[in-house]
Amino acid sequence: MNSVFTLANQLTLLRMLLIPAFVLLVIYEQLGWALTVFIVAGVTDGLDGLAARYTGQKTSLGAWFDPAADKLLLVTTFIVLTLPGLGLENRLPIWLTILIISRDVGIVLTVAVINLVIGPRTFRPSIYGKIATVTYIVTAVVAMFFNYRGYASPVVTVFVYASLAITLISGLHYVFHASRIVNT
Repeated sequence: MNSVFTLANQLTLLRMLLIPAFVLLVIYEQLGWALTVFIVAGVTDGLDGLAARYTGQKTSLGAWFDPAADKLLLVTTFIVLTLPGLGLENRLPIWLTILIISRDVGIVLTVAVINLVIGPRTFRPSIYGKIATVTYIVTAVVAMFFNYRGYASPVVTVFVYASLAITLISGLHYVFHASRIVNT
């Protein structure tokens, strides 16, 4: 039972618990605090990996829990920053949020189908997937920062299109990688 409650898993759980706080802060227009909570959640993401490595307490729960917490945080953030009616100066376009969620759903479904049809295969995150995650985080932080400042910024638009580009690149790379696995 103690192995479940490692420091890394506790940090991941904290990140998941910060998600509703982030949503409520955005809804109640406490955008500076929402940005702070998002950054703290991001810091826990870095710290949980370090804690697992340096304490030698990597767990199978953490291997599933950590990426799930990351996806939940990013998807929730993009959905909240897309919602109309919140008075955000820098709303993210709905097409971007749908595209990012669709890419993630497509990846999960592809992995599931390949594992069911061909048998267990390992899918390691690609460099493009990692770049996509970083781009999404920066896009969210930039949008939240300028929302906090209270004015529309073209910088947000630049990051929206950077997110679009890396979503397409990482999605196509993943399709290529999956097709190689199927054809071997």
